Amino acid sequence: ILRQGMIILIKDLTCGSPRKVLLQFSLPMLVSVIFQQLYNIADSVIAGRCIGEDALSAVGVSYPITMIFMAIAIGSNIGTSVVISQLFGAKQYSKMKTAVYTAVISSLVLAVILTVVGLVITNPLMRLIQTPDNIFADSALYLKIYIGGFVFLFLYNIATGIFQSLGDSKTPLYFLICSSVGNIVLDILFVTAFDMGVAGLAWATFAAQGAACVLAVIALFLRLKTIDAKGRAFSAPMLKRIALIAVPSILQQSFVSVGNIFIQGIINGFGSSVIAGYSAAVKLNTFVITSLTTLGNASSSFTAQNVGAKKYNRIREGYKDALIISLCIAALFFIAFFAFSPQFIRLFVEGGGDAAQTGIEFLRIVSPFYFVITVKLVTDGVLRGSSAMGMFMVSTFTDLVLRVALCFILSPVFGRMGVWMSWPIGWTIAAVLSVAFYIRLYKNKSEEEN
Repeated sequence: ILRQGMIILIKDLTCGSPRKVLLQFSLPMLVSVIFQQLYNIADSVIAGRCIGEDALSAVGVSYPITMIFMAIAIGSNIGTSVVISQLFGAKQYSKMKTAVYTAVISSLVLAVILTVVGLVITNPLMRLIQTPDNIFADSALYLKIYIGGFVFLFLYNIATGIFQSLGDSKTPLYFLICSSVGNIVLDILFVTAFDMGVAGLAWATFAAQGAACVLAVIALFLRLKTIDAKGRAFSAPMLKRIALIAVPSILQQSFVSVGNIFIQGIINGFGSSVIAGYSAAVKLNTFVITSLTTLGNASSSFTAQNVGAKKYNRIREGYKDALIISLCIAALFFIAFFAFSPQFIRLFVEGGGDAAQTGIEFLRIVSPFYFVITVKLVTDGVLRGSSAMGMFMVSTFTDLVLRVALCFILSPVFGRMGVWMSWPIGWTIAAVLSVAFYIRLYKNKSEEEN
């Protein structure tokens, strides 16, 4: 099926030791997401250090809104990757290529529509979350430039998901490393040499994401040529199949982002210093959650391929191995952000004022529960790869609703500390639900080897 010399680039996750396969597959994905997160972290560090606290607040205020667009891209990535992984695991290569073409065309159309809508509603959204007047203009400008590059972000995520579905987590990594390094260089150049301020940060991200997208899409279509099978350019039934996974994932990711907007609205009421500290801390926290989510996505691709091959015992074994790997990563993040939170926060803000104290408080309350959220995210990956989207959504929405509700309930009593406390509570209850759903799903699954 695959031309000679390309087999090593397209990996079958249904064979070999699950732990070894997961390590080889997930570690490049983890490195990739680390570099991807450097986009946002570099923006915030340079904003706080080179421009000022208000600039850090401006970038931070727009962050929950940018995450809505990221959520749609990630949800589409998940839907595409699960379906393609299942088809690849079942060795249905013609249908797999049809799924790829359908996903790319549909994503391009959706991205253009969302870009137009996003540019129109930017200012109303900024007003909705009560953005302080002293940072409103910079926040809105940063957000508009970011949304202008959404097509690049969307298509890059789709291409990445397809590569991962084929067992190749290394190719997108190479593009992303170059893009991330280029983003940092452009950040520094636009802000310090050209004195472009917050707009310079946004344009640097725009250019870096654009380069990564173009390279990834070209590489993807070159890769598809190595698969000796024909696929249709577009298939409505295939789009429906992808949408059955993608839409719940998009809703899940989007509702989380909408919830974060409500939380940001509460944070904005505490003033610019707290906004700056929260912005720094939440970027670091998002770095962790995104990294752990990537390990969950690796579990999803692993599970989906093995569902296609009907290797259910292998899924159980892979789930245990994925938990071990992910909990080890979570332990490193916990040690770093609990023990050294002052040092990390001071990368963004100078001194020990209210902004720094805010960030330290957040990290020290949340980081001990990284072990809990790890279990949830890996388990969710297995549920998603098994197409158990109802279970997946119930667990996720429980976390979201609890966190948002508790923020409103606890913040009047405990102030900003009440907001931080909502994270561990929501994570814990949702993790228990996810594990219960996994046990229910796989308790009576019989092995049906081909």
